[in-house]
Amino acid sequence: MVCTEPLGKSAVYLLISKGNNSHYNQGVEFKMNTAGFDVFFLTMGAAMVLAMHAGFAFLEAGTVRKKNQVNALVRVITDFGLSTVAYFFIGFAVAYGINFFAPVSQLNSIGGISNGYEMVHFFFLLTFAAAIPAIISGGITERVRFWPNAMATVVLVALIYPFYEGMIWNGNFGYQAWLEANFGAAFHDFAGSVVVHAMGGCLALGAVVMLGARKGRYGRDGRVQAILPSNIPFLALGSWILCVGWFGFNVMSAGNVEGVSGLVAINSLLAMVGGLLAALVAGKNDPGFVHNGALAGLVAICAGSDIVHPIGALVIGVVAGAGFVMGFEFIQNKLKVDDVLGVVPLHGGAGAWGGVAAGVFGSTALGGAGGVTFMAQLVGTLTGVAIALAAGFVVYGVIKKVVGIRLSEEDEYMGADLAIHNISANPEQDMVNH
Repeated sequence: MVCTEPLGKSAVYLLISKGNNSHYNQGVEFKMNTAGFDVFFLTMGAAMVLAMHAGFAFLEAGTVRKKNQVNALVRVITDFGLSTVAYFFIGFAVAYGINFFAPVSQLNSIGGISNGYEMVHFFFLLTFAAAIPAIISGGITERVRFWPNAMATVVLVALIYPFYEGMIWNGNFGYQAWLEANFGAAFHDFAGSVVVHAMGGCLALGAVVMLGARKGRYGRDGRVQAILPSNIPFLALGSWILCVGWFGFNVMSAGNVEGVSGLVAINSLLAMVGGLLAALVAGKNDPGFVHNGALAGLVAICAGSDIVHPIGALVIGVVAGAGFVMGFEFIQNKLKVDDVLGVVPLHGGAGAWGGVAAGVFGSTALGGAGGVTFMAQLVGTLTGVAIALAAGFVVYGVIKKVVGIRLSEEDEYMGADLAIHNISANPEQDMVNH
């Protein structure tokens, strides 16, 4: 099979040779619209990122106590459903000015691209948007009320996240033009170190602070009381699912077949490995740190995965993995903030580091592709962090004041599984035991 001209937006010509047989030497020529390739490409990417939500669910289910496993699983999948509706009717339009209130004949060619490309583009970007409540879920788990949390999910995915998303990925409000005029380049965030992860992690900080620590987490003398995870294999499974899906998250952020780059794949791989090895050493072989360290590396490389040198990606991952371990211990032990899965350092800290690091390791001086400046990356990152911190405290603070966001002490002691869902993770076994 020979491609007779480069992939383009219009068409691809394929010449299929049938070998040396004289009956087939003329070949057969086909003309294909590349929009179909792009739709298929992005659908596969969306499916991979959708699978990452199973990773979020099992990572959380393995980290929480047994009495809260069902609640963790239900909240993650329910948040995805709520996010879909919120982003479909409001969020996508806020970010990109596109809505789907039109006949199918028009939906199939929104933006002048055939085959319904913008509809699958929505699906792909939705999976990013839905990562926001999935990230927050890990911080607030084991003591949050179900429906107040659902209210927060709708607000964040419909309004807060797409507000910043549109600024960065659609140039809304002239923000990117302003950065370029003042700092020599626009803010570069290829796959969402800041747009998705720092945003989710910093939003989670407000939620966790508004909720307060789990009962028994900190003693009256201020000492940290260990609350052990329920299932290390589940935790590990969640991390592995996330790691695999992340290659759809990063590589397919190109948006089309023509823009896909092997550089993004190898950079994601090396950052992941750097993160897990650094966390292995810094975390003294702790399995929770190791499996989350891999994720910290992947979070950090999202922004510059298409422009940094692979060795730079490895360094970015190492810093992210070690930083996660130190950040987790600082927040839990020094600040006494009960962030159960460590989402603030994992997504907020590593995401912010990734945004800034793209401005360092993406420079041509360090073997990168260029097109970025340190100041543009710093200002763009700080803007996202500031919006998320403010929104997290405001949204969860208002919900706390109006309807309350925390389970009663009795329900928390019983566990969210029985208190909210009336069933445990192992109901048949529990019946036998009783």
